[in-house]
Formats: sequence, C-alpha cells, structure tokens
Amino acid sequence: MNKLSPCLLGLSVAVACSLAAAAQESSPATPSIPKVLQITREFTKPYKGGAAHDKTETAFVEAMTKAKWPTHYIGMTSLSGKSRALYLTPYASFEAWEKDNAAVEKNTALAAELERASVADGELLDEVDQGVFVYSEESSLHPMADLSHQRFMEVSVYTVRPGHTREWREAVKLVKGAYEKAGTGVHWAMFHEAYGGQGSRYLILESHKTLAEIDSDFLNDKKFAEALGEDGLKHLDELVAASVETAQHELFQFNPHMSYVADEWIAADPDFWKPKPASE
Repeated sequence: MNKLSPCLLGLSVAVACSLAAAAQESSPATPSIPKVLQITREFTKPYKGGAAHDKTETAFVEAMTKAKWPTHYIGMTSLSGKSRALYLTPYASFEAWEKDNAAVEKNTALAAELERASVADGELLDEVDQGVFVYSEESSLHPMADLSHQRFMEVSVYTVRPGHTREWREAVKLVKGAYEKAGTGVHWAMFHEAYGGQGSRYLILESHKTLAEIDSDFLNDKKFAEALGEDGLKHLDELVAASVETAQHELFQFNPHMSYVADEWIAADPDFWKPKPASE
C-alpha cells in the first residue's frame, strides 16, 4: 500500500503495518511476522511535525478506511535522533506487494485521494527514503506478531562489513543463545535489507508496552553477561569488531493518527487506536 503519488507505486511506501498486523495474505485474527517489510522514513521540516503532520497523515487513514482497504499499517514518530516518522508495511511475499500496488492503481478513486493527500503531506517534509527488508527467522528471538497493545519500538540498524557476514551471523547466534540461556523476556525480529540501502544492513525491531520495559532490559545485561561468560564476552567483542561497520539505535512511539489498523486492534484498545481526529 502506498500513500505517495500513484505514479510512484512499487517504488515507495509511506504507510505500513508493523510486525503486529497480519500480512496481506493472512487473517487479522492470526497475525504473523511478514516475510517482506517495506519501510519509509519521512523527515519533517523544522517545527512541521506534531499536530500538523498528524493532520496530513489522517487524510491517508480516512481514504483507506473509506475504501475498506485490506492492507493495514502503523505509523511511528521519533523520540530520538532527527524528527521523522517511520512507516512499515508487511507483505507475505513480493508477489503480494505487487498485487497490492496493482489493486491501488485500478481503484481510481482511492488513488486520486492518496495523491491529493501526498501533495499536502509533501509540504511538511524535508526528505523521504525507502528500504525493503526480508525477515530472518533464524536470527530472531521470540518475535511478537501481535503488537496491538505495544506502544514503543526500538529500532537498531547494523551495517556489516563486506566479506564478514560469517562473523556477523556467529555473533547474532552467540547473543541469541545467551539471552535464551539467561531466561529473560528479551525479544526481537531481525530483517535483512534487500533493496534501498548501501552495503549489507540488518534491522532489529523490539517492541514495548511501556518505557519501563527498557529499564528492565538494562537490568538483564548482568544475566546476559553471566550466561555468556568471560570467554564468551571476549569472543563476542572480537566478532562485533570484525563484522560491524556501523550501528545505530533509535526509539519510536506508535502514533494512532498515522496508523490504519484492523478492526480487531481498535476493539482491543479503542481509546488508543481510535483517537479524536487530529484536526479537532
């Protein structure tokens, strides 16, 4: 599903469901981790975020609600780094993505409304970029498929040095095994970027109901270190030094004004997922 101009369909997406909603070919009642995740970042102009951006994004939500569009999405706004909104769109496959784009093109009324909303939204933006990621099941740890009650998302991006994928995979395996041994509640979903970036990038998403859960995660560091042991920690440092070129960690908050979610989500928490219009 694309909220930008219809002529850009297939090249970019600005709205999305996060890991929580079912992929297009799945039932909303049985959410699953998407095989393909399309992500768009919208960087707002200085002081053009907040209520102003909520209002322009609401136009996309209203258009898709009117069309009863089957692809749902979550929008998030940054709590760290540059002011921006993040949108993630899940698909069961690249074929499902293609079919969704084709369906929008055929729905002339919806396409026209999305284009009008895109023009208004563009007035608030400094920059937009996109990436397409593929789910890595073996590198994920107890990923959450249902995010209807989650409110925050930690987003970590690692760029792996060329020729050092083996060390990266070994490091991830080591970390995953230590957390499992420690018996913590830490969880994440990992995706590998297939299109849109430079180098080999890996995305790790970890959701939270409250920020207090992050406090608990920091307390888990001791358990993690004990599970890995001194030699394991040393080996992990060596693997990371050899394989990781850059690492970035950011925090986002789910934004209901920017999200078009399934009816099941609204029923689960209507006060959050169906707020008063941003224009009021």
